[in-house]
Amino acid sequence: MIEELDAGAEAGADALGPAALLASIRSARSVEDAAAAEQLDLAAQWADLHPPESIHSAATFTVAGCEHEEPIAGPGAPLVAEFCIAELGTVLGTTSVSAKKLIGHALELRHRLPRLWAQVHAGRVPSWRARAVAEATIHATPSLTVEAARFIDAQVAAVAGRIGPAQLDRLVAETIMRYDLAGQNPAADPEDGYLHVDPRHVTIHDQDVHFAGTVRLEAEVDLADGLDLHQALAHRAATLKALGSQESLDARRAKALGDLARTQTALDLFQHGHTSGPDGQDLPVAREVVLHAHFDATLSGDTTVFGPTGRLEEGQRLLLLDQLRSWCAESRTKVTVKPVVDLNEPKDAPGYAIPDRIREHVVLRDRVCVFPWCGRPARGCDVDHDTEYDHHADAEGRPQPGPTHTDNLAALCRFHHRLKTHTAWHYDMVAPGVFEWTSPHGHRYRRDRTGTTALDPPDPGAPRIPSPRR
Repeated sequence: MIEELDAGAEAGADALGPAALLASIRSARSVEDAAAAEQLDLAAQWADLHPPESIHSAATFTVAGCEHEEPIAGPGAPLVAEFCIAELGTVLGTTSVSAKKLIGHALELRHRLPRLWAQVHAGRVPSWRARAVAEATIHATPSLTVEAARFIDAQVAAVAGRIGPAQLDRLVAETIMRYDLAGQNPAADPEDGYLHVDPRHVTIHDQDVHFAGTVRLEAEVDLADGLDLHQALAHRAATLKALGSQESLDARRAKALGDLARTQTALDLFQHGHTSGPDGQDLPVAREVVLHAHFDATLSGDTTVFGPTGRLEEGQRLLLLDQLRSWCAESRTKVTVKPVVDLNEPKDAPGYAIPDRIREHVVLRDRVCVFPWCGRPARGCDVDHDTEYDHHADAEGRPQPGPTHTDNLAALCRFHHRLKTHTAWHYDMVAPGVFEWTSPHGHRYRRDRTGTTALDPPDPGAPRIPSPRR
């Protein structure tokens, strides 16, 4: 029956028939893959134009939970000036971190995985598959030498376009392990092999908060600890069910983990009389979490009526009033209600220092870093003077050009604050909370509470804005 319908569509020269539609989809994918390959090549060329200079450090990735930073590509790949990343990201409509990954992947492929790079440009391997391999080789632990990367390239390039993503991930991991095992026996001297790397970790993905108010947890622990944790969660989940809980087993296990985090460790220690550690310092409290929730409220007589939904600053997510009430029902939860801040009423202060009341105003108004496409929460950002504060104006009897006033202040994460200070990037606040940015090459963007909008493109023949020397 399907073949008959297919034949009928072709006989009628129907452009939207199944065969023609599949051919069009395949053609569109080929065009998309070719464009993505070209984008990788152009990103590498952009990096070539921007080597690190004396005032521009090399771009790196900050490693969560560590004190060191990683280069954006492995050993043997060229370094890139950190501030060139932002303009590429804004042109592509992505964050600076995403642009950094694009450049890092391009350099990793071109310089350390040349066979895979060639396969991408020959159309045999989609760029997203190649970038997945590059991501693994860049952040491998311990870091891969040029020789190790070439070994992986030789093993993976020929089949990267013919297997699924999960198989590709396993192949890369197995190839890295085979290379390690092909050398000196790592068990003979752990300091020379992979066994000296401790894989244990517990990672809370608190930047990816679900609308239900949940976060994902990932951990790798000792086998004995894992089995003990499993037993503790199973016991607590069974207890909750016996007490009448109608929730699923998964939900009860998740709740048990929260109960364990809040009470078990501190309870056991204090029951045994341990109120301080070996060094005499007080033990940390069992739970200390700060969340910032915002709800609209109206007065009905003498009663305050809250709206059913609000906003949680942590994760920039929707928050249900019922969910907040359940959190506050916990007896050990401390709730602090702060005064309402009128964002329509500008505030100022003498001097350069920014008082807490003005900082809170800026944080609530901007919500996130106001650089185009950036989404870092404003509460962890710097507060920047748009027009620079003149520390000598008062002493010399001149008007202050950059007052500490909410109309002259904006939330900028540390990277984009440094970018604005040390490069030709600049912005103007055209209305409270509305910023118009101009890049060194003349690209313009409007950033407000709804997001980022690209404005008129620059004239290709216009001269580049020189970087200021501050």
